[in-house]
This record gives sequence, C-alpha cells and structure tokens, in this order.
Amino acid sequence: MLPQAVQYVLERLEDAGFAAYAVGGCVRDTLLGRTPGDWDVTTAARPEQVLALFDGYAIPTGLKHGTVTVRAGEMHIEVTTFRADGTYTDHRRPDQVFFSGRLEEDLCRRDLTVNAMAMDLRGHITDLYGGREDLETGILRCVGEPERRFEEDALRILRTLRFAAVLGFSVEPRTDAALRVKAPLLRCIAPERILTEMDKLLCGSHVLPVLLNWPDVLAMFLPEIAPCVGFDQHNRHHIYDVWGHSAHAVAAVPAEVVLRWTMLLHDIGKPACFTRDEQGVGHFYGHPAISADLAADICRRLRMDNRTAERIVTLVRWHDRDIARTEKAIARAVSQLGEETFRQLLEVKRADNAAQSPEDRCRLADIQQAEDLLNTLLAKRQCFSVKDLTVKGGDLMALGLRGREVGDALQYLLNAVLDGTPNDKETLLKLAAERK
Repeated sequence: MLPQAVQYVLERLEDAGFAAYAVGGCVRDTLLGRTPGDWDVTTAARPEQVLALFDGYAIPTGLKHGTVTVRAGEMHIEVTTFRADGTYTDHRRPDQVFFSGRLEEDLCRRDLTVNAMAMDLRGHITDLYGGREDLETGILRCVGEPERRFEEDALRILRTLRFAAVLGFSVEPRTDAALRVKAPLLRCIAPERILTEMDKLLCGSHVLPVLLNWPDVLAMFLPEIAPCVGFDQHNRHHIYDVWGHSAHAVAAVPAEVVLRWTMLLHDIGKPACFTRDEQGVGHFYGHPAISADLAADICRRLRMDNRTAERIVTLVRWHDRDIARTEKAIARAVSQLGEETFRQLLEVKRADNAAQSPEDRCRLADIQQAEDLLNTLLAKRQCFSVKDLTVKGGDLMALGLRGREVGDALQYLLNAVLDGTPNDKETLLKLAAERK
C-alpha cells in the first residue's frame, strides 16, 4: 500500500525511536484507490533530527514550520514534526507553530476529516474524526468547529469546494454554512494561492454542481460573475441563465486549464451589453469583446502567467465569431491563431453549443466540418504562416528589397497564398517582383 520510498522514510524514523506516519491527502487518496500525487509524513522527530537522520538527502524547506523534504529515490517526501498551531491573525498562516510529541495534536489542526487520517508503516489507520466513514459516504466535513477552521486559513474554504469538484463529495451542512459565512475572508488570500486552487477546481470532473451551488463564494474573488447569476437571457437559443450556461459550458469542455477558464469567462460581459428588441428577445451585441476585456483583468488580478492569460483572452474574444466552412476561411483563421489555438477554439465552440438549447445542437455538425477542413488543409501541407512560405527573406533581398520592405513583402505573399495563390517559389518571386 505504501510506496517503497515512503516505507524507507518511515522505517528510518521508527528505527531511530520516532513515531512516524503517512498523513493527509496521500492517505485519503490511497483509501479511495487513487494514486497520490504527493506523500507527506508526520513524525515526533524534530526538524534537526530529521536532517541528521537523512543527512545528504534532506532539504530544509520549512524549518520554521517543522518541515524537511527528504529525497528518497525519485520521490521528494515532506517530513513535518507533529505540531500544534498558534493563533491565525491574517487568516492565512499561523503566527506561531508549537512542536508536539503527540499525533493527536497534529491531526486536530487539519481542515477536513478526510484529510485528518494517518497511516503507519504496517498500514494501520489512525482516524480520530470519522474521516474513513466520511470517505465512504462522500462527505466533506471540517475537523472540529467549521468557522474556526475557515478563520484560521481562509483558503480552506476554496479547498473544500475544490475537493467537492474533484471527488464529487457533498459538503456537510454545518461546514457548508460556515464556508458561506466566512467566504469574505477569501479576499485576504494571495491571488497565486487562489489561482492554484481554482485551476484544480475547474478541472474537476464534478465541477458543475460546485459552480451552480456556490457562485456567491466564488464571487468573493471573482466579483464579475455576480451579475451573471440569475440573469435571464430572454432568447430561445438559451435554456439557462448566463451563469448556468457558463457553468454547463465549463463542464462540457475538456478538462484543461485554458479551456475551463475560457468557458467560465466567455460570457462574463453579457449583463453589461444586454438589450431586448421589440419582440422582447434578448441580445448581447459586442459581448465577446467586453468579456475578453474582463477576462484580461481577471487573469492579471490572479497573477496568471502571460501565455495562459493571452490564450484565454484570445479564445474568449473569438468564441462567438462565425468562421465560414471553406478552406480559405479556415486557413485564414489558423494563420491568425495558430493550429493549437484554433483546435482549442473548436472545443470552445462545441462546449458553448452543448450548453445552449437542444434545438441548436445541429451546429455541432458545422464545428466538425470546420475541423475536417483543417485536417484536409494540413494533409495538403497548407501554408499558414510566413515561415511556411517557399520564399524566404534572402530571396526578396536578392530582388533589391531591404529592411521593412522584406517583412511587408512576406506578409503580402502570405496573404496571396491564403487567398489561393500556389505556394510555389517561382510564382511567389514573380508576384513579389511585380509588386516591387
């Protein structure tokens, strides 16, 4: 049940006279039959004792909090001394940490019962708070008093929803009530920590009920979503309000960070541009551009890396754009976006359509036709960018072009090829000479 590297660490600690256990999420995932992403060990040994025991293989990653990282084979295992936390004045981290000699004190400070179990070298489980039963019944319940747990570290609020999205568990009523009451404390949390949890939450296979049931909590750090909740679209193409449509679209797209964020934000600008015509039908003219601007603000605020943010904003801006199902139109779109982004755009369009009225599902065939045309173009080795041209900058310089003229000429030739001119060197050189 325990990986060999974890067994080695536990054995070494026990042989030296220190109680030691695998603890937290790795125990939870093992009991669920999932492969843990990380293994954590808790022990009676003090940090300096752990460093001495694993001399040459230990990294003092968090001595203040009692944590040493041990390299065992290919694994990096965090070994932390049994501890009790002091007060939390900033709702993020304890002001003081007190090392303890008892496992019980260490487990009582943890967030959820399913994360408060420990496993020893022989596979025996220490479960003081009913975590195993909660695992079996699919319940997320705080250890001890829920409001106190969330006051200590407000990120636990979002972690609870992340576990609901990933595991498909329900949130126990007292825990649910407390996380709603304490949700404003999420504003105290660093955006980078929020982003890490949201990436995992959005990619969870049970994300839909989380988005539908807790938009008020998410709005604490994404206030832009609040106007979308309950916003009737007054349009036969939609069976959900703006937020409901966005939530269903998130669940319909492949579980990739860029795609899930795109669907979460793709219609976020709709309430700002809503109009109704004489028949009472709702319209949202210009909403992709407004949504893209709001998405850009959100990505910056959450400290998202530039490449991911740019891709999300581009997909939001393009999500409602009609692309003619012709080779020429597809080639131009791929030239602007690149193949990878264009394929992601098709996934975005599929998810957007899947979250609309069933009578509009026929548009899925149009999206598939666009993908088929892309594959046909790739098989024909279609030129999509300047670097794919048979003519290079040196060829144009031989014609007497210099500096910016070369770049302008290459772009001119690319446009010609996208319009149907053969990507043939002789043809393109002749065209360049005539343009000159």
